[in-house]
Amino acid sequence: MKLSRADRSLLADWSFTIDRGLLTALLTLIAIGVVLSFAASPAVAIKKGLPTYYFVERHVTFAALGAVLMLVISLFSPGGVRRLAAVLLAVSLASMAVVLFTGTELNGAQRWLTFGSYSIQPSEFAKPAFIVVIAWLYGEAAGRADMPALPLALLLWAALAGLLVAQPDVGQTVLISATAGLLYLLAGLPLIGAAILMMIGSAGFWLAYENFGHVQSRLEKFFSAAPFENYQVGRAMQSFSEGGFFGRGPGEGTIKSVLPDAHTDYIFAVIGEEYGVIACIALLGVFAYVVIRSLQRATDEPNPADRLAVQGLSLLLGLQALINMGVNIGLLPPKGMTLPFISAGGSSMLALSITAGMLLALTRWRPDPMRLKKPRPVPTIDDVHFSGHTPSR
Repeated sequence: MKLSRADRSLLADWSFTIDRGLLTALLTLIAIGVVLSFAASPAVAIKKGLPTYYFVERHVTFAALGAVLMLVISLFSPGGVRRLAAVLLAVSLASMAVVLFTGTELNGAQRWLTFGSYSIQPSEFAKPAFIVVIAWLYGEAAGRADMPALPLALLLWAALAGLLVAQPDVGQTVLISATAGLLYLLAGLPLIGAAILMMIGSAGFWLAYENFGHVQSRLEKFFSAAPFENYQVGRAMQSFSEGGFFGRGPGEGTIKSVLPDAHTDYIFAVIGEEYGVIACIALLGVFAYVVIRSLQRATDEPNPADRLAVQGLSLLLGLQALINMGVNIGLLPPKGMTLPFISAGGSSMLALSITAGMLLALTRWRPDPMRLKKPRPVPTIDDVHFSGHTPSR
């Protein structure tokens, strides 16, 4: 079906305004995740006593749903994205509060709501919604002195961080706090506020170290003299050296058979062992393209709220990818964070698809509304004489 520029339908408008490079990169990440699920998931399923392709089938299903969800949200206007974010954030925060009382506990963390055979992690959906809402509040705070937007943004930030810590989920708290902090600086808000936020963040990190045994254990092992004391991190680092530049070949890796989280937290190590460092660098390049392309598009956005939302969503994706990769290669302590679109996980895949859909919707090509409202200048007598033309009678 060929669309004409004269066609003013929603689909035609989307086709001519979507950033095709960004769309292609995001769809590529989803496709790569599907392919890699065949490499990492079967061994984990067998180890858990499940059907061989249990996780593969789940990943393919959620990847397909996520792709559709991403494309649908990309049709939204900026106002529609903000309304979606506001509703999603309210529902997510309420669900996170419910999780603290009735949620399913796994490995010492209470983060999931269970419905029959399915479970959902509300905090995953809160992240993109929070970024869009706080970007709007930052934009209002920078441009309107009559609105208490900044106190509302900080209160919202504290509420989400508090619910995450209560689960506990320190890694996600660090992620959303780092993104919100960077947005604070990008919004041009007072630097004294940034300094205060850094001190609060440092104090919060120290309290997490003192009060959560798993945080203390992971940090002490990470900074110990024996880097391989942490079995998972040590085995992941070893997989890169065994894979070399070009890998041992699809299906020939061993890490997926010895690590329980090889299909989620440590899938980057599986890529390094089976496909090599070159494939890891190529994957890193795709993520880098998504972030850089989005930030470039943000520079053309005249609306502060939309510009900050694009910057925040792209930084959220990029930081999550960097944290996962950093853990796998031993540069960061373990955080239990998925690699966007690549790791298995239903809630994570759908939430990341919402993030990508919002990013695509906000980066669509739109004319500057101020330029459209500005009337064409009326030529004056001086303009006419300067151009050498005589006005007709």
